[in-house]
Amino acid sequence: MLTRAEFEQICSQWAGVSFVEQWDSYVAKVGGKVFGLKSENGHGALSFKVRETSFEILTAMPKIAQAPYFAKRRWVSAASDALSVEEFNDYLKASYDLVGAGLTKKLQRTLGLIV
Repeated sequence: MLTRAEFEQICSQWAGVSFVEQWDSYVAKVGGKVFGLKSENGHGALSFKVRETSFEILTAMPKIAQAPYFAKRRWVSAASDALSVEEFNDYLKASYDLVGAGLTKKLQRTLGLIV
């Protein structure tokens, strides 16, 4: 089961990450854009962005579904015990990379995402 502290520890290892309390969740952002969130109520689900192939695979697994309130596809919500800590680390890093790639080049340089 991934805890809030583990979520923060994982996400803190990458450049330009900030955290806010928002939507009854602990939200990780890069460049002001959400790439992961840990729900603070209920079962403590984690939501993050994934590639299309990962979306199809993950949403077929138990305890993982399309994330509610995210209008676009490719956001999943996973119970905190649906994956191992290592798997959450990998998926959160992929989400961070996907969201970071959508930022302007200027902001990417400012945040240290590119040189």
